[in-house]
Parts: sequence; C-alpha cells; structure tokens
Amino acid sequence: MAIRPVLRMGDPRLLRVSSPVAQFDTPELHALIADMQDTMRALNGAGLAAPQIGVALRVVIFGIDHNPRYPDAEAVPFTVLVNPLLTPLDAVTEDGWEGCLSVPGMRGLVPRLKRLEYSGCDQHGARVHRRVDDFHARVVQHECDHLDGILYPLRIRDLRHFGFTAELFPGQDLQEE
Repeated sequence: MAIRPVLRMGDPRLLRVSSPVAQFDTPELHALIADMQDTMRALNGAGLAAPQIGVALRVVIFGIDHNPRYPDAEAVPFTVLVNPLLTPLDAVTEDGWEGCLSVPGMRGLVPRLKRLEYSGCDQHGARVHRRVDDFHARVVQHECDHLDGILYPLRIRDLRHFGFTAELFPGQDLQEE
C-alpha cells in the first residue's frame, strides 16, 4: 500500500499509551497493517508498532528471515499481533543490543525477559498464542513497549552502552539510516 514516515524519538506521539483495537477484519485495519508491512520492509526493520507511524492503536508486526540490521539473529515468523498481552514464563533476563527505526543510527544494550508467552489476535480476530525465547522474545517485547509509550533507551541500565551504531560496531555494516 504505502511506505509511511516513521516518527523519531522526541516526537511526543511516541510517548503515548495506545488504545485497543475494537473491530477486527476492517478495511482500515487491513490498510494499516499493509502500510506497516511496506514500511518495515523498506527500512529493513525486524518489527514495527502502529504508534511509530503515528497511529495510536495496539497493533504490532514483526518477523525476520535474514536482516542486514541483525545479521546474527535467528528467524522469527512474520506475525501480526493486535491487542497483545505478554506473560513472563520466569524472571530470567538477558542483555542484548537493540536498535529501533524511531531511534535511527543508534544501538543500546537492553535487558529483556529471556522467555515469555504472548497472546492477542491477528487482523481477522483469530487468536494468536505463542511461547517464545531469545531474539523472538526480545523483538515482541521491544515492539509491545511502543504501545505503552516506551522507547528502548528508557530501558538501558548503563548509558555507556548506548551510542551510534558505527561507533559501537566499527567495520560492521549494520544497515542503519
């Protein structure tokens, strides 16, 4: 459908809590998801949340086969997740480097739950339910944070581990803007 502009850190719309989707399988919801897919793919994202394109609804998409921004990441199936609910499976966390289309050119070391369960619906209203770990768990947590107005730099424990990708990873072409 269309590649939409991605809001960048500093835009107050990224700090708002999004509203639940009330109706599924509508032309408007399908168009939103198509635009999100086009935008995510055009920018080599691993995921995208509706608030990142200025839509304050609880909708995220994510998925990765091979991505130049995350060359060592394992595959994550393409998923549309509407009105998500995340449930920790234990309290084990793991630090990992994250980037974000709304924070272009930067990375930070972010603690996330290693294992979790997520549920919600797809755009048609069909239930989605998975137990995941590692990078898959990290991606869904990152995207769902956007729905609550949280950008990954807010989760960084030590700002010495936050900076420009080119400076943190010299010589690696991680395809940042």
